[in-house]
Amino acid sequence: MEKGKISSLQMAFMMYPTIVATAILGVPSITAKYAKTDLWLSPILASLIGYVTVYIAYKLHKLYPKQTVIQFSEQIIGRIPGKILGFLFLFFYIPITGQILRSYGEFVVDSFLVNTPISVIMASMVFLCAFIVRGGIEVLGRAAELFVPVFIFPLCIFFILISFDLEFKNIFPILGDGIMPPIKGGIVPGGWFSEFFLMVFLFPFLADRKKGMKYGMMTVFAVMMTLVVVNLMVLFILGATTSSKVYPLMSVSRTISLADFFEHVESGVMAVWIVGAFVKISVFYYVAALGTAQWLNLSDYRPVVWPIGILIVEFSFWSLPSSMEAARNDVIAFPIQGILMQTIIPLVLLVIAVIRKRKRKGIDSS
Repeated sequence: MEKGKISSLQMAFMMYPTIVATAILGVPSITAKYAKTDLWLSPILASLIGYVTVYIAYKLHKLYPKQTVIQFSEQIIGRIPGKILGFLFLFFYIPITGQILRSYGEFVVDSFLVNTPISVIMASMVFLCAFIVRGGIEVLGRAAELFVPVFIFPLCIFFILISFDLEFKNIFPILGDGIMPPIKGGIVPGGWFSEFFLMVFLFPFLADRKKGMKYGMMTVFAVMMTLVVVNLMVLFILGATTSSKVYPLMSVSRTISLADFFEHVESGVMAVWIVGAFVKISVFYYVAALGTAQWLNLSDYRPVVWPIGILIVEFSFWSLPSSMEAARNDVIAFPIQGILMQTIIPLVLLVIAVIRKRKRKGIDSS
């Protein structure tokens, strides 16, 4: 079905923008509503979900090295329950990809292309992603390897430019209301960190599988540090007003002005974000297409790429009727759905798989 191979480093390059791209835009304001001045602590607490999720995904991969969760769930819990669970995973990933696409479209329309129909923006992105998904995992890995430096370098320049206007006193008081506000604030980014379960679809295609867990954990750390830095920068510039902004990082970019000459850099922030969104949508799209083909027992996933693309565009309209609903979904529904489908259910699968393996060993030894 998929003959390509990627390195563990390419997998890390695929996963980094997959988590960070959408998280750096909306998460600071969502986290600030709960954690206030301690919003920089929330990604550290949320990253624990990421570490646990990578560990679960890797352990499942070790037990079933050449299969994804769509395939080995049938072996763990039986054919029919496994098919049902596989369908639930697909019914989770395809609408989620639609929601990511909708968030991308809403951001571009709200911030820049005000008079452009959102359907044109979303359809053109899916059209581009479909070509890279049809190219296979090697093409996707190389594209991520190419685009991630383009994603990271401008962010570093951006942080240097805003460093002249930082108000460090905004961080105080630290833990003024105790540890509970940062924990509550960490639940929402926890949903993003649970997306590391996507690695279970990539592990079977690693050329250096033994390094998979190491690079997975390193990616979790890199994402955590990025979100901590973004949250701190936003806090140092916007202070208590952070929670009132829809896109705090965009608001911060509009404050940059060096010698009344170098300003209006928000277009650069948008360009960086579109690169990250392209990689993120492509990875989710690839997982949805591969998973659908495996669920249908097809010999190749490429015939389902275009139908899945149409479904993704349709779900982007069906699932979230407005930008207010999209914002509410990010706060209420997505963290619970994400952690349930990508951390808790895989943990249950792992426990059942380990118990069955031990029982089998006991029977064989007797």
